[in-house]
Amino acid sequence: MGFILPHKNTKKSNSTLFKQILDLVPKHIIRDAVHRFELDKGCSTYKAYDQFVAMTFGQLNKCLSLREINLGLGSDEKLLLDLDIGQSPAKSTMSDGNSKRDWKGYEHIYFELIKYYKNIFAKQEGYKEISEIEGKSIKLVDATIMSVCLNLFDWARYRTAKGGIKIHTSLDEKTLLPDIVNISEAKLSDRRGVDGFRYPKDTIVVDDRGYFDFKLFKARIDDENHLVTRIKTNTDYESIEEFDLPEDKDFEILKDEKIRLTGKAAVDAGISNMFFRRVVVMVEEVDRKTKKKTTKAVALITNNLHWSAATISELYVRRWQIETFFKLIKQNLQIKNFLGTNENSNKSQIFIALISYFLIELIRRNISKVKHGFGHFVTIVRVCLLQYKQLQYVANEIIIMVKKARQFDKDNLDKAQMRLNFNSS
Repeated sequence: MGFILPHKNTKKSNSTLFKQILDLVPKHIIRDAVHRFELDKGCSTYKAYDQFVAMTFGQLNKCLSLREINLGLGSDEKLLLDLDIGQSPAKSTMSDGNSKRDWKGYEHIYFELIKYYKNIFAKQEGYKEISEIEGKSIKLVDATIMSVCLNLFDWARYRTAKGGIKIHTSLDEKTLLPDIVNISEAKLSDRRGVDGFRYPKDTIVVDDRGYFDFKLFKARIDDENHLVTRIKTNTDYESIEEFDLPEDKDFEILKDEKIRLTGKAAVDAGISNMFFRRVVVMVEEVDRKTKKKTTKAVALITNNLHWSAATISELYVRRWQIETFFKLIKQNLQIKNFLGTNENSNKSQIFIALISYFLIELIRRNISKVKHGFGHFVTIVRVCLLQYKQLQYVANEIIIMVKKARQFDKDNLDKAQMRLNFNSS
């Protein structure tokens, strides 16, 4: 899959930047979603495509309300023609569409986009493989919570007086794109939220202590996956053999041993007769509360007995990329401020946010030759969204920088003013 774009120095376009971004979504993917999930059933004017346009505009333009989307899209009749929508959607119409139109349609569009552009997103720029596991697929698993008001979001239960929406995510480590997503009430545990996360043989699954569960271990071992996670401090185990540590490298490795899990839960799960590795490493982490970097010893467990301890340590360190992903989408897209309160509306908004993230990354990584940071590039797109500039020009020629006002020589300014007065007379 490739791009056919005008020369980067071609500035003007017959379409807005927003329309050019929307055109990166193949029409057949949208048609298939509309047909498969009957998204336009009973709708006469506000079609699924109209909703997709409106809500994507809300994401890329950081609209805080449906009214802002209405004002932005209704600002110019020419804009509506450019976007292939018949009219600017009313606030009430958008609200009804978000509440009633099946969110699974937008989930379908997101995952079909990943399939369609899979060759382009083979791996991120500058990606460095771990030599010992070169060619293997690595998945980073974690969840993030968006707090909401329980009185308004009655489906999103979390605590007694608090609501929350949780996004359980499997992030592909090469592309940094989510390839499995489960949206639930925040009350659902991290562990239960990944019950449906299954992977092909030889996949490496890296997660944190919230996924330390023996039944989950058994499922991944049965699927012939490799797991790397943090071991809980109160875990019962028997040390079978302690391995020698490298003398002149990998000084972050403190301990490397073969173990057997001996607790009742391990016996019940059917893994007490299996061998695991327990590797203790020094890692640098950012404290979630203080935001300060700290170095501490972390005990990891894996079912792989052959990799070096340094490989196991590096896999766990790379898990922090999913934390960065959550930070990026929360700071730059509308994924915390919800424009509706029911479950269908919230899930639709999250998947349209993920589609927007995908489209921004598609441009930033594959069309832009400038190394934009994600947040900076989102700002550039937002500022230029309704301008009639070529996509490639915006991606390559517009950068965030400080410009000084041009200074004029006073004599030249006086002469210019005299010429202006003479011509006017």
